[in-house]
Amino acid sequence: MERIISTEDLEAFYSRPDAEILADPALPGVHGALLTALEKGAVHSAFKNDRGDWQAMLWVKRAIICGFKFSGMRDFPEWPGGARDREAFPPRLLGPGDGVRLVPGGTSLRRGCCLAEDIVIMPPSYINVGASIGPGSMVDSHVLVGSCAQIGARVHLAAGVQIGGVLEPPGARPVVIEDGVFVGGLAGLFEGIVVRENAVIAPGTIISASTPIFDLVRGCEIRGEVPAGALVVPGSRPAHGAEPGRAGIQLYCPCIVKYRDASTDSATMLEEALR
Repeated sequence: MERIISTEDLEAFYSRPDAEILADPALPGVHGALLTALEKGAVHSAFKNDRGDWQAMLWVKRAIICGFKFSGMRDFPEWPGGARDREAFPPRLLGPGDGVRLVPGGTSLRRGCCLAEDIVIMPPSYINVGASIGPGSMVDSHVLVGSCAQIGARVHLAAGVQIGGVLEPPGARPVVIEDGVFVGGLAGLFEGIVVRENAVIAPGTIISASTPIFDLVRGCEIRGEVPAGALVVPGSRPAHGAEPGRAGIQLYCPCIVKYRDASTDSATMLEEALR
């Protein structure tokens, strides 16, 4: 039977040196308690500090990494199509009490992912360990939610969206998408980018934490996060240098073309911006 361990005890256990953790015979049982705490939302792999900045929860990410280090390989016939994977991370199996609508067709959920009530998951999608998705969100077909990604409430991840994951280094911030965000089809968000609440990411837009985002409304360049309510679309800019200039080479850059207000919803903003 899985042990019941407080969040404080989990943090104390995993805050020790790696060698000490891996040598502790209690590790397999504590690991199971960690996965349960992640699934219930008692612990998260990132948190929002008093300044509104998102930071990695170091001990949680170290704990997940330890699970990969101590466990061997085994067959998992219960995964769609079968799998051979680390024994410490079996598939997460949902029940009626989870309040999640999982449409049939090959979706895989790894243990240790947090799924709030009223989520709809279309197939085939994959949600990795440490990821968290808030209530009322939609995960459409062919969506990847990578390890430790933090997705807020009422978020729409359209078909083919890729949300990057990160485990190492433990201090690296995961991708964060705050409440009310709409991410259009085939968009990609990577390397710890933060998308603030009610932003709209147009289909096909690719953004990482190091990608320069050109704000055409406020006349500035942004890196690391998408502001609240911003509508971001794919764009291009001239490449620097004489030879690229002669060749007419353009480089990809996402652009903010509008900010959401009380009179516009995500669908209206996208339609106006893409016309």
